[in-house]
Amino acid sequence: MKQLMRILTLAVAAFSAPAFAANAACEATAKEKKLAGAALTSFMKKCEADAAGASSCEAMAAQKKLAGAAKTSFVTKCEKDGAGSAGGGAQAKCDAMAAEKKLAGAAKTSFTKKCVTDAGG
Repeated sequence: MKQLMRILTLAVAAFSAPAFAANAACEATAKEKKLAGAALTSFMKKCEADAAGASSCEAMAAQKKLAGAAKTSFVTKCEKDGAGSAGGGAQAKCDAMAAEKKLAGAAKTSFTKKCVTDAGG
């Protein structure tokens, strides 16, 4: 039981560290641009969503066990498609759910399409 708690603690720490780093980077950029009020709020929301998109693309690449050029290509395309941003967050979540269900081929395509539609994306 103690070992399980240690593993869970480490997992939470590993997944929350990139969020803190992204938030600090976004805050630094906002301060540099001297943003305030609604402009600051809007910038922070977009910056954090973009950072979350990048990390979710990295996570999906790790889940697919990609490395080297294949990983770089996948992450670049994923970020370009906006898989982790506000517009494509549903796609990333649906892809992850399909992977968890171990769906492939037409079943994966059908599931993902319906999932994204149901999510309003």
